[in-house]
Amino acid sequence: MAGLIILSTGALLIVFWAVGAYNRLVNLQNQVRNAFAQIDVQLKRRYDLVPNLVETAKGYMKHERETLEAVIVARNRAVDANEKASANPADANAVLGMAAAEGMLAASLGKMFALSEAYPELKANHNMMQLTEELTSTENRIAFARQAYNDGAMQYNTAREQFPGSIIASIFAFKPMELLQSTETPDERQPVKVSF
Repeated sequence: MAGLIILSTGALLIVFWAVGAYNRLVNLQNQVRNAFAQIDVQLKRRYDLVPNLVETAKGYMKHERETLEAVIVARNRAVDANEKASANPADANAVLGMAAAEGMLAASLGKMFALSEAYPELKANHNMMQLTEELTSTENRIAFARQAYNDGAMQYNTAREQFPGSIIASIFAFKPMELLQSTETPDERQPVKVSF
């Protein structure tokens, strides 16, 4: 009789442990999805600002049509990639595709802003200044949201890889979450040289 009590108590403890480990993984996974949703909100804000920036710049940068069109193309690709990643933040390929598309958008915006330096009237335009300020603020929000996502993804990935969570993760097919990393090349990471 005592053996049966010990055996049933042991089985009950294992069940409670498994339920607790499963619930912890679900909780962490949902936190990562929420963090990704915060990135999504900020990216949509950026996507809404880009056409306004291009329209404002069009009047001044008549000879830079290719650059302006490249910004719009990059924005549209980023929107598509973001929609795919938002549908399933656990899909590593979709998240990597989104990061690559975001890198292309950032590069094309950077080129547009670099070219806008040659147009003093554009730089002085009130709408352009306001849109640039909003975009800068949005970029900061995106950076904070990405950091929160990466922190949550790292915590989730650690929990699913450590014993005993790894057992539950493999049984219930908890997939790893992809970290968002910079898409810059090593050359782009070099400090900016300013000379007067």
